[in-house]
Order: sequence, then C-alpha cells, then structure tokens
Amino acid sequence: MSHPSDFIPGQEPLSLKISHTDPGIQSAIIHRLLFHLHQAPSLQNIVIICIGTDRSTGDCLGPLVGTHLSRYKSPLFNLYGTLEEPVHAMNLQTTLNDIYARYEQPYIIGIDACLGQTSSVGCIQVAEGPLKPGAGVNKELPPVGDIHLTGIVNVGGFMEYFVLQNTRLNLVMKLSDIIASSLYSAIKEWHYRSVLLAAQE
Repeated sequence: MSHPSDFIPGQEPLSLKISHTDPGIQSAIIHRLLFHLHQAPSLQNIVIICIGTDRSTGDCLGPLVGTHLSRYKSPLFNLYGTLEEPVHAMNLQTTLNDIYARYEQPYIIGIDACLGQTSSVGCIQVAEGPLKPGAGVNKELPPVGDIHLTGIVNVGGFMEYFVLQNTRLNLVMKLSDIIASSLYSAIKEWHYRSVLLAAQE
C-alpha cells in the first residue's frame, strides 16, 4: 500500500486523479497513460508490477489487477504480481533484481492500493515517477515504477492495518477492473502507434 501522489504547486500537474464513478474515467486514464508512454523509447520492454497481498481486502488491489491482466495473455508487456503469485514486502526487492537482470532498460509501471482522504476514496490516480510501497503502513521498501497507478481504497491516517482489513471488496474489485482494462487498452494503442511510426521511418 502506497501514499497518495503529491502535487507540486505552480507546476503542470503530473498526475490524474479521477473517481471510479466518473463516466469518462477509462478514456481519461487511457489518455493520461498514452501521454506517459509516449515519453518512453519506442517498443521498449514494458514491465507491470502489481504490488499487494491477497491476505488483506484493501491491499489485494494490485494482485487483482495483475490477475485481470494475465487473462489477456498479451505479449505486449511483462507482468509481475497476481493473486496466485503476489509481489509484496517480502519479495519486492528480489522481484526488482530479477527484472533488471532480465530486461534491458525496462519501462516499469507500478500498481498499488493506497489510503487517502474521505473525499478521495474510490479514486484512481495515474502519476509520473515511482510509487512508494509500504509508506502508508510505515514500511521501508524500494520505490517502484517510471509511472504508477494507485487506487484509493479507504481512509488513511489511523489504524492502517485495521482499515485495510476492513475495506469493501466490492470497491476494490471495481477499481481493479477499471485499472486493468484501461492499462491494457493504452498499451495496445501505444504499441500500434509505435509500430506505425517505425514503419514510416
């Protein structure tokens, strides 16, 4: 579980935050993801790391997203973190070591749950830079991602472990479905555009 992304006053916002009930949410997330993906070298190795554990309702957002994405069986990205094989505090560093040993200059997309203000619960964020897993529950873990997506699953600020354990699975399922389908659509679109551009050169 991560901290919500920070905004820098006076600068162009580097993140999108939108409620899962917004009718235009998937279009907005895809548009923002394409903005970030186009900053990456063409056809670079994309690695998606979905962080969390299936032992906590609130913290299973990442593994749920990973499980949704695994069903596409897509060659367009490399996936780490599912309900069957979660990436969590105990194996995150080992997973990162394996990724950097296996892929040359991977473009990493981090996925995690986070806690936030009451008004932000149910929002999905897309932000530039790495997420900080474990920060919400005072764990020191390595940062993850060139960009990241987080779902705000409950209210933060007190008894975080208890709050995560008592998060509604219905909300987490909805957020995971939106994140997975939007991310897959954006990567497909980015790959298609990259192939077209490469063919024109």
